[in-house]
Amino acid sequence: MYVARRIDSCLVGFCKILISRSTPELSRQQRRNLSLHEYQCMKLLKDSGVHVPRGEVASTAGEVKALVESFGGLGVVKAQVHAGGRGKGHFETGLNGGVQFPNSVEEAGDIANKMIGKKLITKQTGAAGRMCSKVFVCEKLTPSKEYYFAIVMDRAYKGPVIMASNEGGMDIEEVAKNRPQSLVWQPIDIMEGLDQELALSVVKKLDFHPEYQQMASEQMVKLYKVLIDNDATMVEINPMTEDKNGQVYCMDVKMNIDDNSKWRQPQLFRMRDYSQEDPKEVEATEYDLNYIKLDGSIGCVVNGAGLAMATMDVIKLYGGEPANFLDIGGGASKEQVTKAFEIICSDSNVKVILVNIFGGIIQCDVIARGIIDAVSEIKSSIPIIVRLQGNNVDDAKALFAENNINKRIVSEDDFGRAAKLAAKLANKPTPPEEGGRRFEIPL
Repeated sequence: MYVARRIDSCLVGFCKILISRSTPELSRQQRRNLSLHEYQCMKLLKDSGVHVPRGEVASTAGEVKALVESFGGLGVVKAQVHAGGRGKGHFETGLNGGVQFPNSVEEAGDIANKMIGKKLITKQTGAAGRMCSKVFVCEKLTPSKEYYFAIVMDRAYKGPVIMASNEGGMDIEEVAKNRPQSLVWQPIDIMEGLDQELALSVVKKLDFHPEYQQMASEQMVKLYKVLIDNDATMVEINPMTEDKNGQVYCMDVKMNIDDNSKWRQPQLFRMRDYSQEDPKEVEATEYDLNYIKLDGSIGCVVNGAGLAMATMDVIKLYGGEPANFLDIGGGASKEQVTKAFEIICSDSNVKVILVNIFGGIIQCDVIARGIIDAVSEIKSSIPIIVRLQGNNVDDAKALFAENNINKRIVSEDDFGRAAKLAAKLANKPTPPEEGGRRFEIPL
């Protein structure tokens, strides 16, 4: 399941657990969500009455030092990147851990210099890492007990479901794998919502201390309201704590917002940090293209998420590696097809492009015109394998016959043969170009 490799970092671990409890068909659905930074999510929680530590975002070492000083010389400095596993990651400066606990103002400034403007490498970013432009500085509290709590919209449950554990502050994937009995699952009727009684039953299953049970259940009800009010697909708290001062705190939060809610949540989408996203994916979104970059060498242009995933599977079957997931949709225009090719051709890893289109709502000749226009405009020698079936397929083939620029386009009716040829070309050494653009397809 290739798209799962690029599901936003906030969902990766949780999705692994949910997928294991779901049907195969459900687990292969594409997810697209707006990711927010921790400091942004913390403000949303605070505005909703959820107990969170005092904290502010900072973008310079001086700001970090001033904040830590305001917290009495002790604080927590957290890297703000869209990637999970911060605590176990490392910076290119050699600093280990994206969450630091300085013991003085000066130490906080030194830590900030090693974080801000530097790349953090985690198990989810890969070796390339992700740039940390800001840090979240919050007060240091002393929890006596830590819990895991999350609410997620899940297809298997046909609505929101709580997943919680009395083992907080840990990788929830590890807990689920090694100690599944410690997990508490509680579906929520979306028409009824999460009331105090249901929340209290979850709290008791988690063995909260009796002194904290009422407070914890109130926090859970407020967190559910945050999920619904903001069209979130997930609100994850790790950890939720019992504090020695008699308070329940949400110490760390991750949220994802449903992309389909953009028209209802403009204030949230204005918070989007494009610097944390692949520029090609951002550009594709502007053209209503569902594009996710992968690590292979075969560019894919497909209509429909299911067909796109099947195409990637068949590519793998024949020894190839997909360079992207790209669903141009059922009603793509010629301009969208051209833009799709521009984005794929800008990926230096791509050696061949495989087009797999079923003409239902979309017409095959529209796709053909888009491909021809793209080949004419883009200075690239990348060969293109085209498999078209459906409405106006004969017209499309005629267009290719008339406009096969530099013999770069090969039409292949059979899905398997098309994928096999793409894999064969991708795995061959790149031949020298002739005249700057010509590439003879070896059939």
